[in-house]
Amino acid sequence: MNISLRMRAVQDPVIPVIRELIRTNPGTISLGQGVAFYGPPHRALEQARAFGASPEDHKYTPVQGLDSLLELITRKLRSENGIATGTELRVIVTAGGNMGFLNALFAIADPGDEVILPSPYYFNQEMALRMLNCQPVPVPTNADYQLDLDRIESAITSRTRAIVTISPNNPTGAVYPEAALRHINRLCQERNIYHISDEAYENFLFDGAQHFSPGSIEGSGSHTISLFSMSKAFGFASWRIGYMVLPAHLFSAVLKAQDTNLICPAAISQRAAIGALETGSGYCMEHLKTIQHVREIVISELNNLQGLCEIPSSRGGFYFLIRVPQFQDSMLLAQRLIQEHHVAVVPGVAFGMTDTCALRLSYGALAPETAREGTQRFVNGLKKILA
Repeated sequence: MNISLRMRAVQDPVIPVIRELIRTNPGTISLGQGVAFYGPPHRALEQARAFGASPEDHKYTPVQGLDSLLELITRKLRSENGIATGTELRVIVTAGGNMGFLNALFAIADPGDEVILPSPYYFNQEMALRMLNCQPVPVPTNADYQLDLDRIESAITSRTRAIVTISPNNPTGAVYPEAALRHINRLCQERNIYHISDEAYENFLFDGAQHFSPGSIEGSGSHTISLFSMSKAFGFASWRIGYMVLPAHLFSAVLKAQDTNLICPAAISQRAAIGALETGSGYCMEHLKTIQHVREIVISELNNLQGLCEIPSSRGGFYFLIRVPQFQDSMLLAQRLIQEHHVAVVPGVAFGMTDTCALRLSYGALAPETAREGTQRFVNGLKKILA
């Protein structure tokens, strides 16, 4: 039986592949999937436990999300991101940040259209573009994974519909300066294309890095789509709640996409999200102290690879994307690390890194001692494989 050409062009999701390798190699420590080590705040769980008593809890909710949740999101956007919603900008609650990105593509792009992805890119975004018969246009970043503004501008064609930025970045951990994001946003305005700003890791900042939301720029409302997620900051990965801020003229198109694919985000998850936002971002800040400690452990161990690997700086998210110039095949290297040294990372080929071997190491889900042991296995394994 036939399989669609568009789905044949989509890469296999790498996380399930790595998860299966971990399953068949018991005792493996995972430095792979990007999640936080903690769960939702107490208030969120209270809201979830209270759900179901009313008959209304079991009916469809508005496609764009519960009014009470939208109100809390609007306050958060104003106070923490400097984004004022209203007649020009609308908010839609989504089933995670990935759905927000897919909604945006449905609204702005047709088959054959192009979207610029600074490379290395987040693999699910490249996959979404190919599923819709759109063309991802990877544009390499520099040696520190910062945006190459001239190359991005040169990549714009008559078929370009958007430029995507992820800051703090997955998979690199890079944080883009405000000036660079303003430049991209202004370029999008001048070229009449959209700036899709993915800000899922906005709370995870280190070494004095500052987060900037392009949607806060005056006059950016007509061409800026901002994507947010509760998965990381509130330990909400399995609850699948995110939200998007979009120009009002796209609101109807996005509602069509969401109504067809989802109808509405799960009501129990939205109620839990209300409890999380009532708790506030301070909840994440409390846990960030532990992640900072784990990060310091990881950096200390990775320093033992100096001269053998390239370790670009990472000031955001909870990732390092390490280049291993002595090896060719990042998937093979990831497999060997799991099978021979019982430590899992994600191969760089999943993020579009085909010219050099790279491995993404994630530390957000780890306790300090597990982080130390896992990173030691990674360092020692690489040394043995490359010897």
